[in-house]
Amino acid sequence: MSTVTSSTKPSRVGRRAALGAAGALALAGAVAAPASAETEVDRPDSFTSAFTATATPEAVVDADGNPAPGPDGAMGTFTFMINSDEEIICYDIETTGVTGEYESPAKTATHIHQANLGEGGPPRLAFPNPMGEGDVRTSSGCFQGPFTTGLEGDDGNDTGEGFSLAEIEANPAGFSADTHTADFLPGAVRGQLESIPVGGVETGFGGTAERSGGINPALTGVGIGAVALGLIGAGAVVARRQTGA
Repeated sequence: MSTVTSSTKPSRVGRRAALGAAGALALAGAVAAPASAETEVDRPDSFTSAFTATATPEAVVDADGNPAPGPDGAMGTFTFMINSDEEIICYDIETTGVTGEYESPAKTATHIHQANLGEGGPPRLAFPNPMGEGDVRTSSGCFQGPFTTGLEGDDGNDTGEGFSLAEIEANPAGFSADTHTADFLPGAVRGQLESIPVGGVETGFGGTAERSGGINPALTGVGIGAVALGLIGAGAVVARRQTGA
């Protein structure tokens, strides 16, 4: 792109007009910008808890709690490491057999919902959708609150507004992880959160597990999802979970 310059200085009135226009555009942009409060951050030095969800198509229910199975043979592994002191969550998500386009009224189609087993509930956290070629899709990273989902709740506020990660630590069984597609709007796969050890200490209820020379050495080199699978066992399939957006 070429740039055209001029040696003619703008008048004072012209400069004021330009500044005013720029300010108006900036304000309009701030108002019109989509809700996206999360900040991508590096992995913290310590975590206060860790959770996993083995997500299956049979576990999906609709917003009213009615069974709404996803695609046959699909599954997902959702692993989350939380530092609730800093409101940071790291995620490692892998799905198999989840195909087609993602679709959700929220800003992404991959969520943690506040919902008990077999019930629907609002999304509280929205994660980048797993991507990849072939049958396997992955998504990983860390971000820090305040959190937004881009979805308006019954109270007129974003369903992530005011949410704290300590709420997951207090009651992990009251939260589920899922991803939604155009062909399976209630959810393609879904699983209830379960506590797993972090740093050799069983956590999930607010206890701190400091990183002594690394959180669990394997977490830095292999990925937290693989470690979680080793911790919970390969056959841990939860019977029923839920959805809500």
